[in-house]
Amino acid sequence: MDTYKIDWLKIVKRLSPYNIKKGLLYMKHFGPKEFWIRLTERFQADDVDYEEWYKNHKPTMEELQRQRETEFEYEPLISILVPVYNTPEEFLKQMIQSVRKQTYGNWELCIANANPTNETVAEILRISSTKDTRIKVKDVPENEGIAQNTNAVLAVATGDYIGLLDHDDLLTPDALYEVVKAINENDRPQVLYSDEDKVTMDLSEHFQPHMKPDYNKDLLRSNNYITHFFVADRMLVEEVGGEDGEYNGAQDYDLILKCTERAKGIAHIPRILYHWRVHKASTADNPASKMYAFDAGKRAIEDHLKRCGEIGKVSHEKDLGFYRVKYQVQGSPLISIIIPNKDQVESLDKCLESIEKSSYKNYEIIIVENNSTEDATFAYYKKIESDTIRIVYWPDEFNYSAINNFGVKHARGDYLLLLNNDVEVITTDWLEELTANCQRKDVGIVGARLYYPDDTIQHAGIVIGIGGVAGALFVGMPRMFTGYLHKAAIQQDLSAVTAACMMVKRSVYEELGGLEEELKVAFNDVDFCLRARDKGYLVVYDPNVELYHFESKSRGTEDSKEKIRRFQNEIEYMRSHWLELLKKGDPMYNPNLTLTKWDYSLRNNQKE
Repeated sequence: MDTYKIDWLKIVKRLSPYNIKKGLLYMKHFGPKEFWIRLTERFQADDVDYEEWYKNHKPTMEELQRQRETEFEYEPLISILVPVYNTPEEFLKQMIQSVRKQTYGNWELCIANANPTNETVAEILRISSTKDTRIKVKDVPENEGIAQNTNAVLAVATGDYIGLLDHDDLLTPDALYEVVKAINENDRPQVLYSDEDKVTMDLSEHFQPHMKPDYNKDLLRSNNYITHFFVADRMLVEEVGGEDGEYNGAQDYDLILKCTERAKGIAHIPRILYHWRVHKASTADNPASKMYAFDAGKRAIEDHLKRCGEIGKVSHEKDLGFYRVKYQVQGSPLISIIIPNKDQVESLDKCLESIEKSSYKNYEIIIVENNSTEDATFAYYKKIESDTIRIVYWPDEFNYSAINNFGVKHARGDYLLLLNNDVEVITTDWLEELTANCQRKDVGIVGARLYYPDDTIQHAGIVIGIGGVAGALFVGMPRMFTGYLHKAAIQQDLSAVTAACMMVKRSVYEELGGLEEELKVAFNDVDFCLRARDKGYLVVYDPNVELYHFESKSRGTEDSKEKIRRFQNEIEYMRSHWLELLKKGDPMYNPNLTLTKWDYSLRNNQKE
């Protein structure tokens, strides 16, 4: 915990009567202990100053001019929909100007004015639409809600694509250029979205950048990570019925779920194209102010699951705006737990004792014995062998992949759980959690959250490219922290998870031909997950499955020439087989983020 200290200067900069009041509300919501944990985590010192980073990454005047001169093969009309209701004069003018400054010119700004009697707003809109005929204004005197107002202006939009913009937010000048560029480069996807950040009310400071992954189904079910800037094919938006007033407060979330369910192509643009303004009435600043919106989000996910034919119970996480979908096991399938072992009776015994506490009972354990030398080990085997626990013998040299492949041949279950002998299960319903996720049609592999004995994280998923080939996320972070945008604590899809605790459908294991036996020690789980993703299966990280992993933090020191050579060969295998992915970057991560650390820090271009 010593490295996790509050940056008090950050807090002092944020001090204001309003923020103090907001802090007290959060303390009431979380309780003093949990509030302090979140305060400690939120106000950590940053390696890279975001304001400086943003200045260095936004397009130059020369680049913006080149964009204005660019001609695309396909230049769709983009209709930007903005529902307006008593918007502060300065905010409204700035929003309109941010659209008028776009370097891509084939757009129309369609504004629904939900209070035409507000003379200030009406005059600004009248002047703006007179100055620029691309600005359309529709009065909506009845003001039934944001969704209804948006639909009213959708009816007058004529664009090929629809973009959603809030009345007090801003687009960057290159936003539509980047969208149209992505449309042309990605075979005209029906849904597009970008990275975003937040900006202070007076636009003096940009902060909290949200660097997003490519389309991530499970993350979207945990949180509306897509939000802004959302652009969709107009025909798709009309096909799903536009926005639904039943979900007002989360109407965009509902629309995004509906569109992504049906979209032919979903493109993510890894650039900051949208500034979300933070002010006292904004959910960006004070989530607790709009609880109805989060309840609407919960309903939107529930209905999304029904449309997808999936059974799951949706609940709010403690952090509002984040959700947990708890899927339900269908039937009572046999789970085969495969544990390689060489001696280490004490560790194995602790592992088996923790498994015995599982609330799900239809499992078998296959211990793959590999060259143990201690008499006590074989005596222990005789003691534990039963109808549930079988010992099979792998006589050759240690090869993690081959040992597990051998164990699978002796397994009877439709679901295979690869498990290290040096883990201890914490959550008694871990088998239900893993199996319910693994039973989902598009899921091939499910992984867990692992802790070191000192209650710091050992594994919360794996990112391709970290450390050169692949590395675990949030290593060493205190267990009670939730990570960047709570990513250590919410379910999401990743490119890989560790085989220290990994469930896989037997059919998928066999389809892939098991673990790659050329990878005797390192990266075999990563390679296996990547091959599964190549076949179209999701690799799910489930943080609600928790285990201790008694692997030493310093483990992995390759201290002999033979081990060093073997490790280098495994690195070369990964680099040669996954070269394109390593060059392009992990689609479940973001190219703006560092590959030298595990914590979603910004990439420091001067050092990386």
